[in-house]
Amino acid sequence: MAQDNEPAPSAPGHRQVPPLPRGLADPTPVVLVGTGLWLAGLVLFGIRDWAGGWDIQFWTCLAGAALGILGYGVFRWQRSAARRGSRGAWQGLSGLDG
Repeated sequence: MAQDNEPAPSAPGHRQVPPLPRGLADPTPVVLVGTGLWLAGLVLFGIRDWAGGWDIQFWTCLAGAALGILGYGVFRWQRSAARRGSRGAWQGLSGLDG
């Protein structure tokens, strides 16, 4: 298997695919914006349903926000493990460290 710093083997006649730009490869903005939207929905549906009981939209936004926060925490944990060089960490994140 090719490491991050060496090119992957390719068949003759195939051109090398360039790596994605950093802006497209970094999932942090997408995760943060998505979690922020779930939190905004949670606030909006919470205000709407304050007096009459909580509808399914409120609980869906609560679950989405909780999973977004939990997922971002796992993502940051794995990235820090990759920076430390832990054996069980994700590989190939060196281009996103910064």
